[in-house]
Amino acid sequence: MLVASASAFAPSTTSHYAARDRTVLSMTAEEPMSKRQRTLKHLTKVAGALASVALATGGAPPAALAAAKKGKQAVEVVESSNTFLTLLKSGTTKKVIAGAAAAYAAVAIGSKKSDDDQSTNSSEKTDANSSTKQDFLEAEPYWDQSNVPVNVHSNKAPFTGKVVSTKRIVGPKATGETCHIVIDHNGDFPYWEGQSWGVIPPGVREKDGKPHSVRLYSIASSRYGDDMTGKTGSLCVRRATYWCPELQAEDPAKKGVCSNFLCDTQPGDEVKMTGPAGKVMLLPEEDPSTDYIMVATGTGIAPYRGFIRRLFVENTPAANAYKGQAWLFLGVANSDALLYDDEWQEVKKKYPDNFRLDYALSREQENKKGGKMYIQDKVEEYADEIFEKLSNGAHIYFCGLKGMMPGIQDMLKGVAESKGLDYDEWLKGLKKSKQWHVEVY
Repeated sequence: MLVASASAFAPSTTSHYAARDRTVLSMTAEEPMSKRQRTLKHLTKVAGALASVALATGGAPPAALAAAKKGKQAVEVVESSNTFLTLLKSGTTKKVIAGAAAAYAAVAIGSKKSDDDQSTNSSEKTDANSSTKQDFLEAEPYWDQSNVPVNVHSNKAPFTGKVVSTKRIVGPKATGETCHIVIDHNGDFPYWEGQSWGVIPPGVREKDGKPHSVRLYSIASSRYGDDMTGKTGSLCVRRATYWCPELQAEDPAKKGVCSNFLCDTQPGDEVKMTGPAGKVMLLPEEDPSTDYIMVATGTGIAPYRGFIRRLFVENTPAANAYKGQAWLFLGVANSDALLYDDEWQEVKKKYPDNFRLDYALSREQENKKGGKMYIQDKVEEYADEIFEKLSNGAHIYFCGLKGMMPGIQDMLKGVAESKGLDYDEWLKGLKKSKQWHVEVY
């Protein structure tokens, strides 16, 4: 450890440094006087230079700087002496040594402090950059979808990811358990928002001993992952169980093999994965004023989380350019079953003009007819506005259980007819212009 004061380098007793002076004299006694003088002059210049640097940079603690200043003064005395004998008589040789030591200590301490400060600043800068800029996984230009990765990993040659965390994300009164699972892919499994991962659960099927088939899950994070490193991805999975009316209990023999495997994973567990799959749910980003209408039931929220993080949470080129409105509709049973509500509320607070949010809580709300509030009922409340947005080029997305679509299409057909539109032709037009996106399971 370096000492902050040069007193540690100064002579502790006169006899000690007197002996050192005699040793120096004996080593140079037979040499010409001029060389002895040159040697001492060289020592004084080095000490003086070190002390000057220490004082100029101001990087050392105050005590070390004070010692360096005294050392420099001693050096100046030496430099003003004309003969070596004068130096000996004045006792300044030891001052030169002490001055050099003081200067060295000051510079060394200042250098270490400077390195520490530089390291701290670098760390802060790195932290700031990692949290404020995500552009290293972009296409050129960022909205170009010509090279979207698809089916990079197949069923026969799956990718092996590792679980980072598995967390229940619903309240105690939710109808079932839903988990958010973060998987590490080390940057070797790129994907885009709106795509899906295939998961192959371990083990074999009981009926024929063959490996389990792949299950597709919409990815619930942006391409940069929740940690924004580009090395992780997330899934939103509801544990599938079967309630047996005869047993009046859950029948474990009929539970969902893959969903239960994923919801039971622990950090470090391996997951065999395929994909990424699909292009139907991608965001068209070329026109930054495009409105997005996102309709989900339950875990169908997954791709929209990736959309919203990309547009509002992360510092992406898409977010910097976006000027449209993203409107999220989510249908679940009750408030405890809401998914990622804290994230939506934060985005809504920061971007009230660009993000809208509406919930359909079937067990807590009533529709206009006095029945349960399902997702199609909530969307219908804003039918006029939604139809207008679609006529102006908005894109509408549907994701969730396939049972959601009949009710939604019946509602849209009724609204279209009330406006004098041919529903089939209207829908055909949306599909032709690629404004209609559906992914149900």
